[in-house]
Amino acid sequence: MERYATMEHYKAAMLLSGAGDALGYRNQLWEYNESGPAIHKELQELGGLKNIKVELPDWPVSDDTVLHLATAEGLATGEIKSILSDWPFLFLQLIYFYLLFSTSNKTIFSGKCSWTMVVTCFMLHLKRYYTLLKVKTFGLHRYPKPDQLLSLVAVAVETGRMTHPHPTGFLGAVASALFTAYAVQRRPLTTWGLGLLNEACPIAKVFVQNRSFAVEETERDWAYFCDKWLWYLDLRGISNGIGPVIWPSSYGPAERDEAYKSFSLSGWAGRSGHDAPMIALDALLAAGPDWEDLMSRAGFHGGDSDSTAVIACCCWGLLYGTQGVPEGNYCNLEYRERLERSAEQLYALSH
Repeated sequence: MERYATMEHYKAAMLLSGAGDALGYRNQLWEYNESGPAIHKELQELGGLKNIKVELPDWPVSDDTVLHLATAEGLATGEIKSILSDWPFLFLQLIYFYLLFSTSNKTIFSGKCSWTMVVTCFMLHLKRYYTLLKVKTFGLHRYPKPDQLLSLVAVAVETGRMTHPHPTGFLGAVASALFTAYAVQRRPLTTWGLGLLNEACPIAKVFVQNRSFAVEETERDWAYFCDKWLWYLDLRGISNGIGPVIWPSSYGPAERDEAYKSFSLSGWAGRSGHDAPMIALDALLAAGPDWEDLMSRAGFHGGDSDSTAVIACCCWGLLYGTQGVPEGNYCNLEYRERLERSAEQLYALSH
């Protein structure tokens, strides 16, 4: 493995995050299937991953990839000089890209993710009012270096609070962004959770305090995210950042469904900001360079399977590229050209 992620790794990250999304989503059939064993049975009936061609109309990406791409394209313009001083411009720029997608994809942007909601968010940004629009902000490969941690966390907090004002939500954006940076840096996986708690979360808290927006409410609800992550790191034996990782004696699809529910806030695994990156990390720790095992753990379970797959596959692509991934899983992926182009732009801006 190369010491740092290359251009090809960046492209793999964007492509495979989309592929993992489409596979975990399966046009709503698997995202809302509450049984991991049932999903695995259907996967076998389809001939396994090697036999699946991820392409329209049967395998569209979900809103997770659409907004990941919108975030990536917004960050890839190269017009943001200083995150700490240019955050209003960043906010408007990202809303602009979300608005473009919302008007061009009526199927994905239905209900809460409607054109009206995006415009409302745009019009009320000066009041620091945040509305509900589902987005996983992890495509932040633009700030991957250790000395860029402040900018990485600042962007993750701002884009996260734009749509998820509760700390359990926007700290999930921080976790996902941080994990992509760690993947670029080739930091040992066993250190990622500790880095989140000891390095990124304290910066995020100071950043929120300095913004003077909803500080009291944020501090009141801050502890759940950190406490749950401390619990997870202890469960896996990596609270010291070293390991070895502790696994249950039996950890198949049924056992993972139950474990992931215990990670969650309300029983729907991967639905919240704390447990989506937690499940992704769990899968990365166990699967190593095995794509099929990664998808089995991160993408085919009885929870919000597309969301957890997107995060895990993005990091996996940064670590391993497309090696061992069946071409059919990504070669005809929806938005492939734009995903690759944004990856190239982000790579250029990060170097």
